Amino acid sequence: MPGGKRTRSEGWRKVRALRLEDIRHWWMRRLPVLEWVPAYDWKENLVPDAVSGMMLAVQQVTQGLAFAVLSSVHPVFGLYGSFFPVIIYAIFGMGRHVATGTFALTSLISANAVERLVPSAGTNFTANNNSGVLGLSEFEMQRIGVAAAVSFLGGIIQVAMFMLQLGSATFLLTEPVISAMTTGAATHVVTSQVKYLLGMKMPYISGPLGFFHIYAYIFENIRSVQLEALLLSLLSIVVLVLVKELNEKFQRNIKIVLPIDLVLIIATSAACYYADMEYAYGLEVVGHIPEGLPPPKVPPMNVLSEVVTEAFGVALVGYVASLALAQGSAKKFKYTVDDNQEFLAHGLSNVIPSFFFCIPSAAAMGRTSLLYSTDARTQVACLISSALILVVIYTIGPMLYWLPMCVLASIIIVGLKGMLMQFRDLKKYWNVDKIDWSIWVSTYVFTICFAANVGLLYGVVSTIVTVIFRFSRARTLNLKNMKEVEYKYKTEDNCKSLKQVKIVSVNNPLVFLNARKFQADLTKIIQKDSTSSQTCEDVNKCEQNTLLCSFSNGSCHGESLQPSQSERRVLILDCSGLSLFDYTGASTLLQCSYVCFITASLIKAMQYGGNLESENPVFFESVSSAIDAIQIHRVRLTHAL
Repeated sequence: MPGGKRTRSEGWRKVRALRLEDIRHWWMRRLPVLEWVPAYDWKENLVPDAVSGMMLAVQQVTQGLAFAVLSSVHPVFGLYGSFFPVIIYAIFGMGRHVATGTFALTSLISANAVERLVPSAGTNFTANNNSGVLGLSEFEMQRIGVAAAVSFLGGIIQVAMFMLQLGSATFLLTEPVISAMTTGAATHVVTSQVKYLLGMKMPYISGPLGFFHIYAYIFENIRSVQLEALLLSLLSIVVLVLVKELNEKFQRNIKIVLPIDLVLIIATSAACYYADMEYAYGLEVVGHIPEGLPPPKVPPMNVLSEVVTEAFGVALVGYVASLALAQGSAKKFKYTVDDNQEFLAHGLSNVIPSFFFCIPSAAAMGRTSLLYSTDARTQVACLISSALILVVIYTIGPMLYWLPMCVLASIIIVGLKGMLMQFRDLKKYWNVDKIDWSIWVSTYVFTICFAANVGLLYGVVSTIVTVIFRFSRARTLNLKNMKEVEYKYKTEDNCKSLKQVKIVSVNNPLVFLNARKFQADLTKIIQKDSTSSQTCEDVNKCEQNTLLCSFSNGSCHGESLQPSQSERRVLILDCSGLSLFDYTGASTLLQCSYVCFITASLIKAMQYGGNLESENPVFFESVSSAIDAIQIHRVRLTHAL
C-alpha cells in the first residue's frame, strides 16, 4: 500500500508538472513580450531602438493627425490612435519591426460610417455646444463615437477569427491580391487628400464609383482652387521627395537621417503663424488640439448593428496589410510569425483603444520601412515612440494649431510612395504568369470602383476560381522509366519481360476536381503506348483477368489466355505520391482495371468505404512487390502453357 500511494503521488506530481509546463508554454505563445523582453540586449539594441523610436514618433504624430482627418474625426484622436494600439501590439504581437497605429486604409473605411451616421455640419472641427470632454463639441464626440464603435467591432471580429483559428486561411491572400488591394486603397487615400492640396471646399463623396465622382467635382469647380494652398502643397511635396531620396541614398553613410517631416511641420507652422495665413489667405489649418488623455468610455453599442460592413472591412483589410508587413519583416530578419497570434494582437489593438476614443488601427508600410532604415531591433522602438507621443499629447499638441492642412496632406501622399510604387509589380507578374497579372489589374479596378474590402473579396474569389480551373486541368499522371527498377533483375529474360510493364505515378492530389482529368490522362497514356487502342484494351483485360484469377483464387480459366506472352502488357499505378484524395478520387481508382500500388492511407479509406472487395484492381504495398508478383505469375503461366 505505501508503495502504491507513492506511485500515485509521483504520477500526480508529473501530471501537475506537465500541466504547469503547458500553461507556461501557452502564456509564452499568447504573450510574446514574455519571451523577447528577458532576452533583450540593452547594450547592443537600446541605442538603435531609441533612435528609431524618435524618428518613428515624428511619423506617428503626422500620420495620426492626417489619418484622423481622413476618418472625419478631430485630429487629436489620431494622436490617441498612435499611442494606445502601439502598447497593446508590443505586448501581444510577434512582428519585431511592425509599427502599428493609425492606418490610411482603415481610416478611409471608418470614414464611410462616420459620414453616414453623423453627417458633416460644417468644415470647422471645433464648434459650439461643448460636450465637456476635452473641450470638444457634442458633434465631434458623436463622430469619434462612431469611429470607436467601428474599431471595437472590427477588433471583436479579429479576436473571433483568432479563436476560430482562421489564420491558416491566409494562404488565399496571395501576393498579387494584397499588392493590388493596397495599391488601389492608396490611390483612394491620395484622392481623398486632393481637396486639401488644392485648398478646395467640397462635400464628402463615397460609394460605388465615388473615386470618379470626386475628380468630376474637382474639374467642375476647378476655378475654386486656392493658389496659395496649391503652391505650398507643391513645395512641400518636392522638398519631402527630394530629402527622402537623399536619406535613402546616403543612409549607409549617416547614422541619423534628417527628420524632414518634423522640420517641415515646424517651418510651415511658424510661417503660417507669423504670416497669419489662416485669416490673410484663408488657408485651412489643423486647429485646436486639446491637452491630455481622455477618461475611458465604452463605445456606443447602439450603433454596432449599423457599422457591421465597415467593421468587417477594417478587420480584414487591416489584418491583411499588417500580416503582409509582419511576414515580410520575419522573412527579412529570419524569425517566425504566427498568423493566428497576429489576429489576436491586432484585435486587442482595436478593442482596448476603442475605449479611449481611438480610430481603427493597423500596421503601415511607411512606418515599417522607417524601422528598417533606422536599424530598429525590437518593439522597444515602438514603445519609445509611444512615450514621445505622450509628451506631445500633454505639452506640444496645442502648438500644432497652425499646421496647414495642405502640408499635412502632402506628408501623407509622399508617405504612400511605397504602396503606389507597387505598380512596378505588374511587369514581374506579366513575365511570370499572365493570370496573376490579370488578377492584379482586375482587383485594382474593383478596389478603385468600389472599396478596399470589395476589392479584397473579389481578389480572393478570383484566386479560388483560378485554382479550381487550373487544378482540374493540371497533369495528374507521369509515365515512369522502367530503367529505375530494371537493375533489380539481372537476367536477360527478366529484363525483356519487364518491357511489357508500364508504371504510371500519380503525382497530384486526386479529388472530385480532377477525377475526370485523371481518367482522360490515363487513357491517353495507354493509347500512346499501345500499338492500337483495341489491342491494348484486349491485352490488358486478358492479363488483368489472369492476374486476378491467379492472385485471388490461385487458378484461372483458360479461355482468356489466347494472346501470346510477348503481347501481354501490365499497367501499374504508383500511388505513393498521392498526398490527398476524396471519395470520388478513390472511386475513380477502383474503376481502373490495372495492378495498383496503393498507399496505406488509401487502403484504409477503401476499407471504411467497403470498396476494397472490388473485382478490378489488385493491390500491392510497393512497386517492387508488384513486379515480383508479375514475374512469378509469368513463370507459372509459361509452365502452364
